[in-house]
Amino acid sequence: MAEATTNPEILQEAHADTLAKPISDSPITLRSPKKYNPQLPSSTTFIPPPLEWLEGAWSVTHSTLPMWRKAKNVRITYKIIPPSTPNGPELLDDIVSSEPTARTLLPQPKEIHGVDTPDGQGGWDWRGKGWLKVASSHWEVLGWGEREGERWVVTWFAPSMFTPAGLDIYSSRKEGLGEGLYKDIIMGLEGLEAEEMAQLVKAEMREVKIEY
Repeated sequence: MAEATTNPEILQEAHADTLAKPISDSPITLRSPKKYNPQLPSSTTFIPPPLEWLEGAWSVTHSTLPMWRKAKNVRITYKIIPPSTPNGPELLDDIVSSEPTARTLLPQPKEIHGVDTPDGQGGWDWRGKGWLKVASSHWEVLGWGEREGERWVVTWFAPSMFTPAGLDIYSSRKEGLGEGLYKDIIMGLEGLEAEEMAQLVKAEMREVKIEY
């Protein structure tokens, strides 16, 4: 039987190699939004995704938000904004793009641009840019991972002046989420401690049209 090595250089190389590997086939682990009970086990043990992992373009494949029922090809692109002061936080440049599929009461812009400021444990405070600077909202990552090369994220949005509280599911694939992965995510959402989340998913979750 081979003995376990205690050589610090070898152990350091092995640790670095482990960190370099992608999060592959991770189990579907979800938490309830912090507002329901910040002491819930799933909230207190939650580890948010690294910003380098979250950075990039995502397809919104399913959502409970009414605004996406009259839109297609909804994409969210995050870009890290370096700290403006030595001890300041990293922010996220946040661009949401979509194509309208039907007339809406108010004109729906093709792009919504804002900046996200961290609010602890995977929470973010969004503030609009330009003419949307008066608008703000709060959102949280409820779960994230990777399966067979496809990255996924579930986000929850607190109610704002424009939208009710809602859930979005993101996929790193432009063509959308794999069916098996979607079913597992929905099963996880329906099993959350916060019953309101399960009710919201069952009543309002819809597929967002993807058509390129």
